[in-house]
Amino acid sequence: MKGGFNGLKGKQISLITIVLMSTTILLWAWEKTPLLTTVVPPETRLQLSPELKDVSVDRSSEQVVHVDKGVPALAERDAQKEEFRAGLGTTVDSGQDTHKSDGVNSDQVTNGVENNGKSLTSNVEERTSVDKRHSEKPKEKNSDLQKPIDLAHTNISTGGNREDTLTTHKENPGCNYAKGKWVVGDKPPVYSGFGCKQWLSGMWACRLTQRTDFAYEMLRWQPKDCQMEEFEGSKFLKRMQDKTLAFVGDSLGRQQFQSLMCMVTGGNERNDVIDVGMEYGIAQARGDVRPNGWAYRFPSTNTTILYYWSASLCDVQPINATDPATDYAMHLDRPPAFLVQYLHKFDVMVLNTGHHWNRGKLKANRWVMYVGGQPNKDRKIEMIWKAKNLTVYSVVKWVNSQLPKYPGLKVFYRSISPRHFVGGDWNTGGSCDNTNPMSVGKEVLQDESSDESAAGAVKGTGVKILDITALSQLRDEGHISRFRLTAKPGMQDCLHWCLPGVPDTWNEILFNQI
Repeated sequence: MKGGFNGLKGKQISLITIVLMSTTILLWAWEKTPLLTTVVPPETRLQLSPELKDVSVDRSSEQVVHVDKGVPALAERDAQKEEFRAGLGTTVDSGQDTHKSDGVNSDQVTNGVENNGKSLTSNVEERTSVDKRHSEKPKEKNSDLQKPIDLAHTNISTGGNREDTLTTHKENPGCNYAKGKWVVGDKPPVYSGFGCKQWLSGMWACRLTQRTDFAYEMLRWQPKDCQMEEFEGSKFLKRMQDKTLAFVGDSLGRQQFQSLMCMVTGGNERNDVIDVGMEYGIAQARGDVRPNGWAYRFPSTNTTILYYWSASLCDVQPINATDPATDYAMHLDRPPAFLVQYLHKFDVMVLNTGHHWNRGKLKANRWVMYVGGQPNKDRKIEMIWKAKNLTVYSVVKWVNSQLPKYPGLKVFYRSISPRHFVGGDWNTGGSCDNTNPMSVGKEVLQDESSDESAAGAVKGTGVKILDITALSQLRDEGHISRFRLTAKPGMQDCLHWCLPGVPDTWNEILFNQI
């Protein structure tokens, strides 16, 4: 062996052998010893989006509401806006342009809420100590709730950890429920339009009107990129056990409330359901056609569903309480007193406003715009759509400021429900005579909400949008129309919906989001 092997000397063979053995041992140790992976740069193991690398950055400067940001200017999308405004049946005087969000001074939103917030929030703060369902957890467990986080780029629930509260269902965070298409279903609605008389107003039960075609009842909404869990009353009650769901808004909010009551009960008579309106200050004042809301509790699961009438979604107070003919101050920058007083009792809340923001309604209700506790003198805010946007942004901002106090609370702002008047308004010969489902289209492909005011208001907050505008825009055949038994000649209802109908879909989406 003195001459080596194939020309290799002994020392060279020994060196090669040592290198091979060392390499074998290193590879074996690499697989068996996790600690060795620490020599790998962390960027090669987990690629984080730049947007997610720092969620603890101080965002306190972003708490100021900028109404003129995040919403395209009118001139940039003239064609789309004119098409949408036509779909809503907006007239020159109605002021219901839901898209314009520029031109409102952000200081008015911020100062109005903050300046009045001290007196408005005192009742809520006093009540938090006695409400067991929303009592604060020990500070060491909730300290992270006080840290500013970028709500737009995290998947953390802004209402706190839902694991202890809604354990039977997790929302699909990647699903845009507003994007999809209408399809003909293979099942009838979960309740009958002939029934549900315990909860459903007769004027909205189209089976009891002169209407004879009901194909619209069979349509179901199918999201494009995900599946919606099928609604079942028992599932809903279990998911909302020991909880309260509150609808606060106008008559379209009342339709959604009645729809949900019918869906939960299957339209059946329920003698076990308890009227708990007095617990929420809900009562019928002398001379009123109806109470200012309804609240019902299902004893089997201790689930409460309520509706409170707040057409403008701002605080409305008599200017002179001793004068029956007094005007009413509508404080554009204050939340409704009902929210301030009872927010601590809610677990899920759905807010809406929109169709009472027109000159006719303001005049009929004797509403006078107030900002900062004083009559409004800003001519820009006098424009109806700017006043409405100021209110929407203000109430969303206020609710968002309350979320850290109530980590179990989940809040939605429902986008506007479209009108379908053609050739006029409700009192000027406007009509919606079409009865053929999907005749104007069946699919929504856009990613953003058609209600830019709503989308802009909730952006960057813990309030979520319940986006129903575009999908409802395709359902012009689903309105009460001319079929109401008491309808006057030449007057149609192209605002409210037949039930069962489109509002059931709103609740199916809500069911999947809670």
